Amino acid sequence: MNSCSSLGIGLAGFGTVGSGVWNILHRNGGLITDRTVGGVSLHIPKILVRDRSKVRATISEVPADILTTDWQELVADPAVEIVVELIGGTTDAFEIVAAALRAKKPVVTGNKALLAERGVELFALSREMDTPIHFEAAVAGGIPIIRTVQDSFIGNRIHSFSGIINGTSNYILGRMTDAGLDFAAALAEAQDLGYAEADPALDVNGWDAAHKAILLATLAYGFPINPADVHVSGIEQVKPTDISFAKELGYVVKLLAVIREKADGQVELRVQPSFIAKTNILASVHGVFNAVAVHGDAAGESLFYGRGAGQDPTASSVVADLVEAARSLQHAAGHRGFLPYKESGKLVPVSETSTAYYVRFDVTDRPGVVAEIAKVLADHRIGISGIHSPVDPANPDAEFVDMVFLLHTCPFGQLQTALSEIGGLDCVNSVPVVFRIESLG
Repeated sequence: MNSCSSLGIGLAGFGTVGSGVWNILHRNGGLITDRTVGGVSLHIPKILVRDRSKVRATISEVPADILTTDWQELVADPAVEIVVELIGGTTDAFEIVAAALRAKKPVVTGNKALLAERGVELFALSREMDTPIHFEAAVAGGIPIIRTVQDSFIGNRIHSFSGIINGTSNYILGRMTDAGLDFAAALAEAQDLGYAEADPALDVNGWDAAHKAILLATLAYGFPINPADVHVSGIEQVKPTDISFAKELGYVVKLLAVIREKADGQVELRVQPSFIAKTNILASVHGVFNAVAVHGDAAGESLFYGRGAGQDPTASSVVADLVEAARSLQHAAGHRGFLPYKESGKLVPVSETSTAYYVRFDVTDRPGVVAEIAKVLADHRIGISGIHSPVDPANPDAEFVDMVFLLHTCPFGQLQTALSEIGGLDCVNSVPVVFRIESLG
């Protein structure tokens, strides 16, 4: 490190979050210096952009001579001592992070997809080069959940996480619940307000939340997780019928990430739309906010709540990691970021996970339908706790209707086998839609 206390930051990406980091450092740079041992000053000598002409307006004007379109120039710049990767994706971002680690420059990233999909390679390189990767901004925006798990829970065996960790889907489901919108209308509103991207796929199909859940599980249980082994279901098939039925039963619909360690050391990890009781604290998480409930054997239950996305909350987490990275450069014995501590572990096959279920069938309205479906469920030893077929007042004589079955707790694989058989009945017109009914501690 330089003999002076000023550290140079290479900012790879200058979109919403990157410009937010620039603004915070200019607005609160003096405060950061006052609060750090030795008075660390952070400055940005190089910024990677895709197009120099499209640099967004910021609080402080960005000098043109610090902009580059060449990531190799940014990493190699001797004035850059810490590299911040904010370009997203898993290709160029991987090359930038790997090159920075090889140059022994600490990395800060908010790229949850990169770490979930290629983290095994990057964390191995981090270990080899003895250079840390910091990624607080990759999970739950401004909520300091990563550092809490790394540091505050280091003496705990973590029994479980359950959380709402995608603000876009939470906003959409909230508007469907509160305003009676259908999915398409709620999504369009979220896009108009800037809460959803023009291509919202990763938010609504569950994979943004899944990438974050993979990182949390890897932190807590220490072994790398293959995304292909994780069960993920999104909110695209949620209908107003499901929302209203949940209300009648005393539930709300949320896209929920569930992570649990079993007695045998296997880890349950899944993301899906779920019914959760209105009395559960996660049911009161509204809008684009996130919340993560953590159960440690020593600390007990803890809840972390805050804005899960947006320029300032996410940039705040990046800046916190920058300060941590600066400390690691000053003091070799300081925090080294995250490295997996086990070579392998095992996820519970989703077929072996058990909950109660809400299942919606699109059926032809004729006598005997309920009996046909119920017989198949009984053949597979799946109990029924309720059946409901709402009539559309606008179309009481409809030929096709939604029929809802509430099912007792059983292994998911047992349910899948039954539903595959039910899907072959001539009265069932499409693939059944399944929501779990969660029992959260």
